[in-house]
Amino acid sequence: MKHQPNFLVSSSCLAVFAAFGLATLAPNSAQAAGLSKLKVSADNRNLVQENGKPFFYLADTGWELFHRLNREEAITYLDTRAKQKYTVIQAVAVAELSGVDDPNAYGDRPFIDRNFTKPATTPGADPKNAAQYDYWDHVDFVVDAAAARGIYIAMLPAWGRWINNDNGLLNAANAQEYGEWLGKRYAKKNIIWVLGGDRDFSGHEETIRLEAKGITIGVAGKEDYSQTLMTLHPCGSCSSAKWFHSDAWLDFDMQQNGHNPNVPVWTRLDRDRSLEPAKPVMDSEPLYEDHPVAFNAAENGYSVDADVRKFAYWDLLSGAFGHTYGHHSVWQMFAPGREQINGPTMYWFEALNRPGAAQMQYARALIESRPMFARVPDASLVVTQPKFDPSYIAASRGLDYAMFYSAEGRKILVKMGKISGEKVKAWWFNPRTGGAIEIGSFDNKGTQGFNPPSKGYNSDWVLVLDDVGKNYSAPGSAAPAAAKAK
Repeated sequence: MKHQPNFLVSSSCLAVFAAFGLATLAPNSAQAAGLSKLKVSADNRNLVQENGKPFFYLADTGWELFHRLNREEAITYLDTRAKQKYTVIQAVAVAELSGVDDPNAYGDRPFIDRNFTKPATTPGADPKNAAQYDYWDHVDFVVDAAAARGIYIAMLPAWGRWINNDNGLLNAANAQEYGEWLGKRYAKKNIIWVLGGDRDFSGHEETIRLEAKGITIGVAGKEDYSQTLMTLHPCGSCSSAKWFHSDAWLDFDMQQNGHNPNVPVWTRLDRDRSLEPAKPVMDSEPLYEDHPVAFNAAENGYSVDADVRKFAYWDLLSGAFGHTYGHHSVWQMFAPGREQINGPTMYWFEALNRPGAAQMQYARALIESRPMFARVPDASLVVTQPKFDPSYIAASRGLDYAMFYSAEGRKILVKMGKISGEKVKAWWFNPRTGGAIEIGSFDNKGTQGFNPPSKGYNSDWVLVLDDVGKNYSAPGSAAPAAAKAK
C-alpha cells in the first residue's frame, strides 16, 4: 500500500516555532526522580533496575538532540516525550549531520582541529549562561534535563560515519582515549552506552572494541564491563550480533530493520535469541513515522502510525525486551532554514505529537500490565499463519496469560491450554487508543477462534487471554502487574 502524509509543513510554522521556544526549563515534578542504575536481568532477556524492578525500554530516536537544539527546544522535546511515557532517548554526542564541523545551536564544536583526542572544553564557564557554554556543557545540560524527567540517554559517542567514512577521524589510534574521556565525564549520569551508529563495521571491529574499553575504564577506573550497560547500533537490516555478540562489553543486541514496510522482524529476533551466550535483543531503529517507505516516497509514499505500531507489537510479542520509536522529522530536528534529509514533511516541533509517537505508551502499558519477566515468544500458540507478512500474528505468553497481535484484524485461531487455568478471560486491546474490551470466558482447551472487532489496514488489535483465577485487571490498565486476590 502506498501511504501519503496527512500533515504537511504549515505556513504558520515560524510562529509555532517561536511559541515552542517559550518552554519552561523546570522539570515536571511528578517525573523528577533519581534514576537507578540499569543492568541485564538474571535470565539475560530483559533490563532491570538495581533493585531488580523491571525496566521497560521505550525509546525515541533524537539523534540530533545535542547538536541542533538549544536549551529551550531540548526542554520542549524532553517534556513532550516524558509526558508520552518514553523512558529512553537515543542521541549522538558527535552527530551524523556534520557534527564534527557544523557548530551546535550556540556556535560551538565538539573538538579542536577535528581531533577526537582534543575535546573543546572551557573550564570555568558559567553553567547558567548559555553564551559561556562550550559544546560539552550543552550536552551535560541536556543529559541532566532528561534525568530530571525520568529519562535515560542512550548515548552514541559518535555516529558511524566518523569511523568508516570521513577519513576515519575516530579510529584504532584514538578510540580508547576518546572513550576514556567520555566515560569519565558521564560516569555518574543516566547513560546507556550505544557504540556504532548505522554503519557496517566490518574491518573496524578494533576501533569499536577500543572505544568500549576506553569507556569502561573512564567509568570504572579499570576495564570492568560490569560497571557499564553497553550495546551497538548497527546498519540497516543488520544486528550488533553480526560482529560483537560474544564480546564481554556488549550487554544486549540491537537490530535495525532498514525502514522497509514488511520486515519479518520475528525471524531476526529468533536468530539473535538463539545465540550463546543468551542476551536481550531489540529493534533500535524500525520504520520511522512519516518516512519515505523504503526511501522511495514517489513510488511507496510515506509511513503512517499504523506502520510504526505494527513493528512495535511485532517486536514486543516476538521476543524484544523493549522498543524504539522514530519520526523522520524529529531524528534530524528539521526546522526552518535547515537543510532536510530525505524529504521530511513537517518540522520537528510539529511532529512531536504525531499519532504514532503518542500511541507507543499504550504498548508499554500493555506489557507492564502483566508479569514482564514471564513473557516469552511462542509462535506455536497460533494454529495457522498467513503467508503475507502484514497479516502475520505475533504471539507471546507468560505462565498465566497470552497475547496475540493482528496487524490487520485477521481472525486469530489459538491453540488453547498453553497457559494455566481451566478457563481464560479474553480481551481485545486497542493499540490506537489503549482501551480494552472484555470478550468473555472460554474453556482453556482445544482450538478457539477470535474475530477482532474490525479488520483491514489500520485495524490492528491485540488479543489477551488471562487465567481467570488470576483476576487480572484490564490489559494496559495502571493496575499492578501482579495477580490480584479475588
